[in-house]
Amino acid sequence: MRVLFAGTPGFAVPSLAALADRFEVCGVLTAPDRPAGRGRRLTSAPVRQEADRRGLPVIAPERLDDAAMREVAGLRADLLAVAAYGVIFTQRFLDLFARGAVNVHPSLLPRFRGAAPIPAAILAGDRQTGVTIQRVVRRMDAGPIMGRRVHPLDGTETAGRLSEALAAAGAELLVEVLARLAGGVVEEAAQVEEQATYCAKVSAADGRIDWRGHDAAAVERMVRAYDPWPRAHCRLGGRRLNLLAARAVSDRSDGPPGQVACVDGDRGILIPAARGTLGVTELQLEGRRAMDWKSFANGYGGLAGGGLAGVRLT
Repeated sequence: MRVLFAGTPGFAVPSLAALADRFEVCGVLTAPDRPAGRGRRLTSAPVRQEADRRGLPVIAPERLDDAAMREVAGLRADLLAVAAYGVIFTQRFLDLFARGAVNVHPSLLPRFRGAAPIPAAILAGDRQTGVTIQRVVRRMDAGPIMGRRVHPLDGTETAGRLSEALAAAGAELLVEVLARLAGGVVEEAAQVEEQATYCAKVSAADGRIDWRGHDAAAVERMVRAYDPWPRAHCRLGGRRLNLLAARAVSDRSDGPPGQVACVDGDRGILIPAARGTLGVTELQLEGRRAMDWKSFANGYGGLAGGGLAGVRLT
C-alpha cells in the first residue's frame, strides 16, 4: 500500500517517521518554506525537514491547484494519511486515493473538532483527552472513527507537553490502524453528531488576561493552554508581562483584581482575579529573560521582596 503523507508542524513528524518505518511512503505533502526568525530567512517546516532527511519526495504547493493535483496523482498513492496539514480537502482531491484518506486528530472526537483541540481541552479543565484516527470527509473532522486512544489529564499539562505526548500516541495509533486497514479488518464507527463540540484557531489575542473577568482557576488554565504560544499575558507599566507558571492558590480574592496582593514565600507573587487568587512562580517582562518569582520580585524597580505589593497589572 503506497501512502502519501500530508502534514506540516512538529506534531506531525512522529506520524511521518512511524509510517516511513512501516509502510511505503511514496511522497510527502507539506507547506512551502516560510520566512522565520529575526532575520526572516526561508525555513522549512518540521515535516519537510524529516522528509528531506529520509530522502522522501516532497510536494510543497502554496495551494492545491490543478498543477499540485497532477503532481500528487503522479505519485500513484493508494491512501492519504494526514496529520496537521491544515487544509480542508476537496472531494476531487480525495478521489485521487483508492483507499481513501485518514487523519490523526488530537482529541477524543466528536469533542473538539477544529484547529486547536489541545489548548481547548486544557482550557475546559477536561480530565481526559486523546487521539482519534478518522476517515477524512468533506466536513471538518466529521468522518467515521477508525481508532481512539485515551490520554488522562492531571491538571498540570501545558499545551506543549501535551502536544508531544499526543503526537507520539497518534503516530502509534496511525500505524496500528493502517496495518489493520491493509489487512481489511478496520471497523469504522460514525460520530454522534449531537455530542460534537468545536474549537477555533488560537490567536495572539486569546492569551490576554482579563483580571476583572477571569477567575484564578481560569487564568491558571490559560497559562498552561497557551504555553508555548501565545502565552498568557497582561501589562505591567506599559510593557507586556508573560506568565509562564502559575496556580490558583485560593478561592478568595484578597484585593482588587489585577493588583498584586503580596509576595508570598511559599506560593509566589499573589494576584487576585475576579474570583480567587493566583500564585505566579515564573514570569517574563517584555525585553527581559524569564525569571522565577523571587528574582523578579527582588529586581523589579530596584525594590526588594514585598515592594511589589500594590502594583497593578492591566
